[in-house]
Formats: sequence, structure tokens, C-alpha cells
Amino acid sequence: MALPPANLALLAAVGLVLQRGVLIAIGVAGLLVLSLPLVADAMLAALDVDPPLRGGPPAAIVVLAAETERDAAPPHPTIPGPLTLERLRAGVALARRTGLPLLVSGGRVEPKADPAALAMAHCLQADFQLPARWVEPDSATTWQNAADSAAILAPLGIHSVYLVTHGWHMRRALLAFAAANLQATPAPVRHDPWPDFRLGDFLPQAGAWQRSYYAVHEWIGCALYALRLRMARG
Repeated sequence: MALPPANLALLAAVGLVLQRGVLIAIGVAGLLVLSLPLVADAMLAALDVDPPLRGGPPAAIVVLAAETERDAAPPHPTIPGPLTLERLRAGVALARRTGLPLLVSGGRVEPKADPAALAMAHCLQADFQLPARWVEPDSATTWQNAADSAAILAPLGIHSVYLVTHGWHMRRALLAFAAANLQATPAPVRHDPWPDFRLGDFLPQAGAWQRSYYAVHEWIGCALYALRLRMARG
């Protein structure tokens, strides 16, 4: 509720109840602006890390979870959501190209669901015929993804990895992996394109609200993670 578009809708609703035209105007204007593909896509594209960071030769591939879903058919298994599946597919392609082992990382997204990493490992085996070497099922945040992955890999002498996640999530993930002293070479699922200023970029779309949510969430997260990394390094 603290992030758009929910917070802007709530602000407009409060303004309506209190009969405050300024609050209504801010809420509605904010919703309109963030519904424009021009704004949403530009905020996402600006998150991409360029040029990629490079360290020592990576010795493993870490794939970060996004969302999970529950199959409606019994026994209602937890399965990777669309974003997580995209990351798995990119991780598999990289593993087959490099021959490096895979680590999947992600805890429970919902209380009654299985950890995301377990769903990812099952998908890798069943759908891609490529087993995960390591499964990290306890992390609830990107910061914990990095710390828990480092806890698995560091004792094995692995300090450099390819990091697989979406381009808009990569900047924040790299901050977390730097704090965990695990050198990460970005291997983004895909790069988000900058708007090309077509007519459709200036017309409101419901899907743009979701992309705006991702973008605002990541920019706030990047600021907090950068501060946290600076504090951790003294």
C-alpha cells in the first residue's frame, strides 16, 4: 500500500472523503502519469546496469527467484511464476553454454506455499532435465538471497558467480552480492528497452502500472541497499 499505484489511489480516496481537492488532484495525476508506458518503461530501462561488472572467472550460476504460483489442481503444488520461469530459462541457457553448476535461491513467497527455490529445482529437473547443484530455500529478500548464497558457496571456494535476474532487478541484486563479498557478473534475463516515443507510449495502459510499481520498488530498494552497503563497510 506504500507504493504506487495503491498509495496514489488511497490518497485520492482520502481526499474524496475529506473533500480535499489537492489530495484528489495529486492522486489522480500520479495514477495518470504512472499509467503511461513512456514513464513506466523509462524508469525500468534506467535501472539496467551498464557496463556489466566483471571480476574473476565465475565458478557457478546463481538464479534468483521472483514470484511463485499454486496450481489449482490437487495436490496444489507450488510452481514458478512467469518472472521466475524467465530467470530459470536464462539460467539453463547459460549453464549449458558454460558448463557451470546452478544455485537457485528463494524462500516462501506465501505462508502456505513451498519455498520458491524448491519449486525452481523441481522445474529444472522436470522441465529442463538439468538439476540444480545447490538449493537455497530460506531467503525472503534479495539481501538474504546474496548472504545465504555466499554461505553455501564460500566454504567451497567459490567467490565469483554469474548472477541471473531481470535487468530491472540487477542493480539492487549487485549491491546485495557486494555486501556478501560474492563477486557477481551480471547475466540479465533481458534488457528493458527505452521508449521509442510511439503514440501508444503516451496512452494510459493498465500494464504500465505494474511496470511502474516494479520500477519505484527497485529505485527505493537500490537507495536503501546502497546505504546499507555503505554502513556495512564502515
